[in-house]
Amino acid sequence: MAESVLIPFEFPDPEPVSPVLVEDLASLDIVLLGHYDVPEQTPNESAREQFEEGVTEQLEGLAEPFVRAGADVRTRLVFGKDRAAAIDQIAFEEGCAAELDPAPTDRIDRILVPLPDIAEFDRLPRFVDILCEDTTNAITLFHVVEGGEDAERGETVLERTREGLLEAGFDSGAVDTRISDAGSHDDEIIRVASEYDAVVMYEAESRLGDRIFGTLPDRIRDATGDPVIVVRRDY
Repeated sequence: MAESVLIPFEFPDPEPVSPVLVEDLASLDIVLLGHYDVPEQTPNESAREQFEEGVTEQLEGLAEPFVRAGADVRTRLVFGKDRAAAIDQIAFEEGCAAELDPAPTDRIDRILVPLPDIAEFDRLPRFVDILCEDTTNAITLFHVVEGGEDAERGETVLERTREGLLEAGFDSGAVDTRISDAGSHDDEIIRVASEYDAVVMYEAESRLGDRIFGTLPDRIRDATGDPVIVVRRDY
């Protein structure tokens, strides 16, 4: 059975996934989540009664390119006020290994892989490989040194992960490493991501500011226009 990836769409104005991403992800089981953002004073069920038929039709249209590409596609529809909670719930219920934060793109030449201070490579190679295309010429493993962290530890995480990718069959000439101790963790990842075409990262820990400023993957996508694959930790 193929691993599942969750792709959330925000209604009432969802954007379709780029054809290049449809092709890249077609080997996976696809779970499309339609989240209809209900105004604060409107009951969720009232919105569902009014809009469900039209939204369901739109969601089926968004699924069609994946179906044509040969993917196994399931759709879920949620009317609510908390997009992040809906994503977490559906990802858990559907057993999704990762989530795509989509953005328009026509090619992926360079992939950035931000790493936490503890490397886990069990599913990382799979999702990096999914985005690799004939034009992909660089996969950069990136770590931001924070607070009192020893830079040497960050270098060790990068090198261990690089070795894991090479053992998984990646070309040694295409995989490099990069470390930074400048700026804040999130800001530095966003800055460096602007030099790349896509990002693959592990799920970040929830922070108080996420509901105000958006999650880190959301902010990467919004600031850079890069699609982001988030590999979930609780899978």
